[in-house]
Amino acid sequence: MLIDKNYISAFVKTTERAAYGASLLKGKGDKIAADKAAVDEMRSQLNKIDMKGRIVIGEGELDEAPMLYIGEKVGNNNGYELDLAVDPLEGTNFAAKDLPNAISVLAVTLKGNLLNAPETYMEKIAIGPGLPKNLVDLDFGVKKNIELLAKAKKISPNKLTACVLKRPRHDLIVKELNSMGVKINFISDGDVLGVISVANPNSNIDLYIGTGGGPEGVLAAAALKCLDCQIQTRLVLQNDEEKNRAKKIGINDFKKKYDVNDLVKGDVIFCATGVTDGSLLKGIKNNEDTFEAETFVLHKSSSLNKIIKNKVKK
Repeated sequence: MLIDKNYISAFVKTTERAAYGASLLKGKGDKIAADKAAVDEMRSQLNKIDMKGRIVIGEGELDEAPMLYIGEKVGNNNGYELDLAVDPLEGTNFAAKDLPNAISVLAVTLKGNLLNAPETYMEKIAIGPGLPKNLVDLDFGVKKNIELLAKAKKISPNKLTACVLKRPRHDLIVKELNSMGVKINFISDGDVLGVISVANPNSNIDLYIGTGGGPEGVLAAAALKCLDCQIQTRLVLQNDEEKNRAKKIGINDFKKKYDVNDLVKGDVIFCATGVTDGSLLKGIKNNEDTFEAETFVLHKSSSLNKIIKNKVKK
């Protein structure tokens, strides 16, 4: 069963409104207020849609997030049963400081088709389209993965570029990449766009590698699935509390590696709207009575892949 493509415009409108809400607070230094504004706008818009929606990945659990919490029902209780992964403001620091690459993002599948990833860390390795299946593996180590990728692309390792989240936990990965002459594109936050960069020919990113957020891994996988890219992930559960949280949502094999079809099954819609100007999207431009928005939209079954520019009434 496929998702009706008539839903696409409604979900585009949802990330547009969330991005608009966050844009009103960009550069104000208050990431919590910017996030709340995005959440409020997104929730209001979702509840206008003809669907029986359920938040599978959201702002956190009910006690942490009063709105768009995991398990929250959204929509007007008509139409398809849909599961949603949402991040109303990915890159809260970027928005607060008016830095590039803050976005509002969501992914939608039919009920039961999104991995319910807990709010924990997740190891990730992702590569672009047109490469042999199962080429890279988290258990191979950096050196072997780079050698395999370089061989498949018929170039030397020093012609490759890896995207890495700049964190002390990645020092060993960086050391190995440097030893092979691999160029590194560091990002400070926002690993949804970081992972997706492997699919963008203009980014010249060959590989994403490192540990980031679990929910962000699922959101990125939704885009990569539409773009025929590869990702492999594994949850990093650091203590008993995180293990219990994972068990509560049905995850019992803590060492399992998830590929793109484990993370996102079946048909999927992905929407990301720019809040601030970035590498993929322009941010919200506020006019007197309208705002202008750019949204990256993907729909697996209809092969939709485009950037939509809209002028929207406030």
